[in-house]
Amino acid sequence: MSKSASFPRSRRAGVQALDWLDHHPQGSDLLQTAHELLALQAVLAGTLPAALARRIQVAQRNGTELTVMVPGPAHAARLRQMTPAIAQRLQQSGWPIERIVVRIDARAAVGGAQKPLREFQPLGPEALRSFETLSGQVAPGPLADAIRRLLNHHGR
Repeated sequence: MSKSASFPRSRRAGVQALDWLDHHPQGSDLLQTAHELLALQAVLAGTLPAALARRIQVAQRNGTELTVMVPGPAHAARLRQMTPAIAQRLQQSGWPIERIVVRIDARAAVGGAQKPLREFQPLGPEALRSFETLSGQVAPGPLADAIRRLLNHHGR
């Protein structure tokens, strides 16, 4: 028997849980922390490139220090390069963050290392025409072969 069958969820149960969190002293602190971390996550998502923003998770805020988890070393290196700009953006948004600590989340790495998603923009018609013109002007060799592969890839 599945858990959903033995413990059916309802919207009312969710409301009761949030109500308890909001009115219980420890739950209230937990709910406030969760809202704070989600707000920080949203500011970070607006600051970072989309491919990187999808892979990070705000883990903890301790005073003026923010801990961010990433799935691997490549993400960590990229994020560490951006920490001064990120801290500045957070400060502009009203968060008193002075230091950002980047940690690798071992749990994310267990499922296999994933490469960061590559962001690209497809070539437009004008760019493809320019490559076609260039292909007629380039001497045979590696560059001509690369241009031919690019045009073939784009169906030309």
